[in-house]
Amino acid sequence: MEMSEDSKEVKDVLQNIIKAKKAFRMYPVNNPIYIKTLEDLYGLFQNYFDYKDDLTLKVNQNSISYDTEQIYYNPEKEDNIAFFFFKDGLREISFKKGLLREELEEFLKIIAFDFDREMVDDDVVTLLWEKDFENIRYVVDEAFLIDIDEEDYESKVSNKVKEEVTDADRLMKAYTEIIKEESIEDIPIIPITDRDLQMLLTEMEKDSADKTDKLVTILFEILYQSEGASSILEDALMFLKETIKFSMKQGDIDVVLKIMQEAKEMLNSPLSAEAVKKYMRMILLYPGNAEIISILGEVLESGIEIKENSFKEFVELLDKNAISPLIKILGDLKTIRVRKIIIEALIILGKKDIKAIARGLDDQRWFVVRNIIYIMRNIGDKGAIDFLLKTVKHDDIRVRKEVIKTLGELGGQGVFQTLRECLDDPDMQVRIASARAMSTIGSEVSKKTIIEKIFNKAFNNKPFEEKKEFYEILSRWKDEEVFNFLISVLKKKSFFNRAKNYENKACAICCLGLLGNKDALPFLSQFRDSHNELLREFSNTAIKRIEYGH
Repeated sequence: MEMSEDSKEVKDVLQNIIKAKKAFRMYPVNNPIYIKTLEDLYGLFQNYFDYKDDLTLKVNQNSISYDTEQIYYNPEKEDNIAFFFFKDGLREISFKKGLLREELEEFLKIIAFDFDREMVDDDVVTLLWEKDFENIRYVVDEAFLIDIDEEDYESKVSNKVKEEVTDADRLMKAYTEIIKEESIEDIPIIPITDRDLQMLLTEMEKDSADKTDKLVTILFEILYQSEGASSILEDALMFLKETIKFSMKQGDIDVVLKIMQEAKEMLNSPLSAEAVKKYMRMILLYPGNAEIISILGEVLESGIEIKENSFKEFVELLDKNAISPLIKILGDLKTIRVRKIIIEALIILGKKDIKAIARGLDDQRWFVVRNIIYIMRNIGDKGAIDFLLKTVKHDDIRVRKEVIKTLGELGGQGVFQTLRECLDDPDMQVRIASARAMSTIGSEVSKKTIIEKIFNKAFNNKPFEEKKEFYEILSRWKDEEVFNFLISVLKKKSFFNRAKNYENKACAICCLGLLGNKDALPFLSQFRDSHNELLREFSNTAIKRIEYGH
């Protein structure tokens, strides 16, 4: 069957994504091939969006489909982009009209990572989640998101797929045997339509919700009329707690929210007796206890839909006593989607008690500690710095990188000296993260420290990747001191370690291109026809960047 024109166009887009995935791994960001590959692919997307609003790819183990047509198939494991997405749980990827060039570039950088060889500790789904693209959406099979050791992850995914097929075969076999063994008499059946079924379910849900809602109204009316009688208050409190628990199990957060709103209103009312206010405080504390928060986690993981606005209002009404139980379930949750929801809740609640959030830094699980650091960064409270400084020496590199990034964004007393020490960390990725954090601070002292580090003789023996990162970070300061330093690197002559000297000059050329100062053009032109391929390539790219402004 001949492929439709739409599918042919999308197949062309996919082939260019595969091509870009390879190019992004081979070439630096300022390489002409890198730039052209990105521009070509972005152009294909724009052509598609001229008459379509979204492009959705459905991912299977060895194939990718558009609409109902297969546009990619590869039975092999190596260089199989379908399996690359599939093994991390991705089942659907959508690009929306309005896709930005920067979004496409970041997406390609993520899929270009060599997760088997590079020092990257996350998977594709986690990196996509952290970017939170506006015009790129994806669907994840939550069953595949349970933390599994990397070394046997792919085999477990494949086995799971095989098991699913086996279970389906077994079910069909059993069904066939039953049909053979039993003779079914003809029984007249009046069919129920989808509409009938939907109406029935709606009425059942509405009936249950109406009764619960009325019960809440009656209970609060009793409280209003109680005049502080302790026996009435005790009974009403017990019924309201049970209603909260029941409603939470049903995923009916609106009922829980109504109870909390009514309790807060009574608590703040000058007409409420002190005895009544005491019980209202108990009601407001109850949804944040460990039992109810645990139920909340189960409901969220079950897939029950909860209105986003209602959930946000619910979280805002929670007391700080909910922080500890939320941190606990954060470590137990199996799905990224729900982890993100709980993280957002903790960002809101953490503003009420940063110390309670900081207790999560003592958790034995590295991913919980990293999430807590992320939460603290998004809260933005400089009071968190003293707690964060204690995690800089954490055993897990992923945690160290996260805390360094956070310290750079928060700034404050004690941060600079810690980041300076991290520039000498045994791990290259930590050293780079520290330099980036210093550039985020953006102070003169940070600039001088990075220049001193580059100027140090020991820096010559660092990997080229690290040196290039440091020079690119230096381009953040677009001033005369940085410009003069880079020119001095270009002028430096060396009879020994020429290869290292060429690397330093290439990095300086790259940085000059990022600075965009046209005064650098005469110096860069000297290397356009250099016998050294690296210098020749970097200088031509830098000249184009300065002359054309990109």
